[in-house]
Amino acid sequence: MASRVPDVVVIGHLTIDRTPRGEALGGSVLYAALTAARYGARTAILTRANLDLLPPDQHEILAAISAEVEIIVQSSDATTTFTNVDVGGRRQQSLHAWAGEIDLTGLPPLWRGAGVIHLAPVAQEIDPRQVNRLAPRILGCTPQGWMRAWDRTHFGRVRLGHLRVPADLVARIDAIVVSYEEAVEARDTIEAVGRRGLAVVTRGDQGGLVIDRERRTDAPFYPAHSVDTVGAGDVFAAGLFTARGGGESVAASLRYAAAAASLKVAGEGVMSVPNHDAVMALIERYRN
Repeated sequence: MASRVPDVVVIGHLTIDRTPRGEALGGSVLYAALTAARYGARTAILTRANLDLLPPDQHEILAAISAEVEIIVQSSDATTTFTNVDVGGRRQQSLHAWAGEIDLTGLPPLWRGAGVIHLAPVAQEIDPRQVNRLAPRILGCTPQGWMRAWDRTHFGRVRLGHLRVPADLVARIDAIVVSYEEAVEARDTIEAVGRRGLAVVTRGDQGGLVIDRERRTDAPFYPAHSVDTVGAGDVFAAGLFTARGGGESVAASLRYAAAAASLKVAGEGVMSVPNHDAVMALIERYRN
């Protein structure tokens, strides 16, 4: 597929997530790319990791994802590894290993002009200054990884800080999605993107805020039985960006994004990302 222009390219670290049930394969990049692929888009990933560190069951999951998505993995001594703990309804995150920065010059030339490029950093792995090499029709961003800081020597507790994005990159972002918890540290960027593009602040089962070229509305929401909320925001963002890239209206794209996220939380793990038919069936069920 590197000889063809993808519809969607997602850039960011795949991760190992330590959970009470054991280690799981994760990262915004995987949730987002599967969402795009199952929408029906030709999808590709650029990531960085040490795949030799993955246990056999995670290799099997990655192989299954590779059947749906083209993946380029830049080599590293480590795979970015997190522990997430729910403390009083808020996520407390620790970082145990970091795979290093992704070199955007490693992106195949044809991929740089993809219909949609989704910047999906989770741990400062994308240098914003390198993004000027990219020329998509739609540049989408879930900037959580640019807001995270940690002790680079000993790792440990991850702290959420102010989102600092160069002005020239902010001016190029067509759509941005952040969580309610992140929004207070990303207000300036949200408002700047929302003045000329699309900005969404998600609030889980409370929907969220949409700013579409300065017009503020509520984000749609579809009820769901919540089993695993990990990746729901990534699925929402990728559904939104991909549908917009496919020519859907903002309203239709928001419905797709919300329905996809709702179906995701009803399942566990990255492979529970829903396909297009399931998403459209949910939308139709609640129409009018």
